[in-house]
Amino acid sequence: MDNVLVVVLAGGKGSRLEPLTRDRAKPAVPFGGAYRIVDFTLSNCINSGMRKILVLTQYKAMSLDRHINLGWRPLLSRELREFVDVVPPQQRIDEHWYKGTADAVYQNIYTIEKEHPEYIVILAADHIYKMDYLKLLKYHKDTRSDVTVGALRVSLPEATQFGVMQVDSDHRIIGWQEKPAQPRHIPGDQQHALASMGIYVFTARFMFEQLCQDATRRQSAHDFGRDIIPAVINTHRVFAFPFLDENRKNDAYWRDVGTLDAYYEANMDLVSVDPLLNMYDEHWPIRTYHPTYPPPKFVFAETGPNPRRGQALDSIICPGSIVSGGSVSHSILGPNTRVNSYAQVEGSILFEGVDIGRHAKVRRAIIDKGVHIPPGVEVGYDHDHDRARGFTVSEGGIVVIAKAYGAEHFVEPEAMHV
Repeated sequence: MDNVLVVVLAGGKGSRLEPLTRDRAKPAVPFGGAYRIVDFTLSNCINSGMRKILVLTQYKAMSLDRHINLGWRPLLSRELREFVDVVPPQQRIDEHWYKGTADAVYQNIYTIEKEHPEYIVILAADHIYKMDYLKLLKYHKDTRSDVTVGALRVSLPEATQFGVMQVDSDHRIIGWQEKPAQPRHIPGDQQHALASMGIYVFTARFMFEQLCQDATRRQSAHDFGRDIIPAVINTHRVFAFPFLDENRKNDAYWRDVGTLDAYYEANMDLVSVDPLLNMYDEHWPIRTYHPTYPPPKFVFAETGPNPRRGQALDSIICPGSIVSGGSVSHSILGPNTRVNSYAQVEGSILFEGVDIGRHAKVRRAIIDKGVHIPPGVEVGYDHDHDRARGFTVSEGGIVVIAKAYGAEHFVEPEAMHV
């Protein structure tokens, strides 16, 4: 693997996930209680034996930088030429932000060339999945490809948001549509299309040539899916790699948690009896930074009328959390959270440091880091009421409370005008 360099694209705004991305990059958004979205891509790299990694950041990258420094750099040894380096925009080529995915790599071409890679793996940092990139690389070598594209079967309505490929019997790409209004279906399967996962393996010299050529094209969007790949499918060897999930070996688990509802559903799947994504797989561990919090704690087991019972059912409870006489069901409690006496939390995601006051009720909500829900307040029961308080309500009815929301945001709307 010494001749393989991984480039992780972690610079997207994630505007569809606001307010969760108001103060952090999308790859730094918590997922599954203890993790960040970026942890899945980086875990795939480590589990695949790829230990030379550049993470290209752009917007609101401070928390992402801190997370990688704390949780990922200690895993790798510089003495063994292993690293995971966070690379902020250098503006070496011109004074502008990255114009597209290809431009992001092109603007860092000097840093990439210094490692003298033979193969370059391009990954996105904002998807939830498990994938053995070693199999992807082997496929690239076996097919003698110039570029290999990770491919996933998706429904036709979903395919409008992806690059859609047409392939021959050998999986060589012979056609490409970028986010088409009418995607072409897979031959023999009129319900699905073959979509690009935004995962690429390039032979390094070929990639350098294509990036330099693309940089001179004024009409180009400087994007891999929109410009680089379509320009070479008729002249070079470009193949699609069919993705199979590491656990189930058939239909692949892959989630683009780019909207609040998609993010919520992917998290809620984790608390089901048999989740599609196995977080307890010892053969493919998901790594992250773990703060030194104590174990979670549940207190009060009173009996009689109106008893206090600290309990959590069908839920994930992270270290440092205390369920103190409250009730939690079908929810994810991040580190250092607290649910106080008689409070109810149902179908919700609480980020680190959230505090739910006594007798408060929270339903189908995402509550960001450090928010305190005052005693007796209800969230998720009246969406008009929630909107009047300034909370975000998604199309699917999920209430999202942003960071730094204080007690003044929970004043009854009628009382604000008194």
